[in-house]
Amino acid sequence: MSDINFNHASRRRDRRWRERGYSLLEVLIVLAIIALVAALVGPRLIAQLDRSKVTAARVQITSLMSSMETMRIDLGRYPSASEGLDLLTRAPNGEETGVWAGPYLDAGIPNDPWGRPYVYEAPANAAARPRIASLGADGEPGGEGLAADISVGDPQ
Repeated sequence: MSDINFNHASRRRDRRWRERGYSLLEVLIVLAIIALVAALVGPRLIAQLDRSKVTAARVQITSLMSSMETMRIDLGRYPSASEGLDLLTRAPNGEETGVWAGPYLDAGIPNDPWGRPYVYEAPANAAARPRIASLGADGEPGGEGLAADISVGDPQ
């Protein structure tokens, strides 16, 4: 009978030992694995985020240019340098107010993915198209790679 009580008490003690939790060594091993995975995956994730901003800028510029073409059909011209992209959301002053069928954008003029306004350059002549551009990640004209300008339209 005492042999049965000893086995039962031993099993109960073993079960309590297993239920106590994780050892410091086990926690450190898990943290080392998480740090290793983060070190390998992190840089790739950041690079993908930068590339996705370039793609988003291209899509937004293409959308702006499409709205600009619709407006040109209504007005018969592109905005001047002084009117800029604002003409997509606000009617012109004067006699063209009646043919302006805007606003041509639902949510206003967006900023580029880096938080800066898009650059509008009016066409040099009646046959040319305007240029809409983002100055890229660095916000400066020119640049290479992710800092390169992103534009649609005829170069000025």
